[in-house]
Amino acid sequence: MANELRREIEDFYYLEAELLDSRKLREWFSLLTEDVRYWMPIRHNPLERPQELAEELSKPGEAYYFDDDGKSLKMRVERAYSKTAWAEVPPSRTRHLITNVRVKNERDDEIVVESNFLVYRTRMETDKDLFVGTRHDVLRRVNGGFKIARRTIILDQAVLDAKNISVFF
Repeated sequence: MANELRREIEDFYYLEAELLDSRKLREWFSLLTEDVRYWMPIRHNPLERPQELAEELSKPGEAYYFDDDGKSLKMRVERAYSKTAWAEVPPSRTRHLITNVRVKNERDDEIVVESNFLVYRTRMETDKDLFVGTRHDVLRRVNGGFKIARRTIILDQAVLDAKNISVFF
């Protein structure tokens, strides 16, 4: 049963990546719950080896790259379709690679999942960005499928070379 659940979740993540890479952001947005939280904390470089990875990350209420709810994500999605999103004119080309999917916990209708990602983004003739990290998700079973209720995106890099973060993870 665990392997079957992981396979279903992997298929869901592959669909999500396909929608993002095809720039079908409205369809991607439909994969989120109404009460979604989509958060990317900032990573710090501590001088000493921390006991836990979490010690390298900003805490809730501290600095972050983004901390979105359904309303702010909807605005970001709709803005990507407008001509006023300078960071996406012309639009980015992305490739989302999802790997190491691990089901951590299952309770009632929610499943805690961790996965690794590599997002390659290219734009214009010379802009190239590489984002690598892990995602901590809470997936919720809805109508026989999954929706993303919580996503924490943890980048491996502490300093970004990218001019902006206008893509979704």
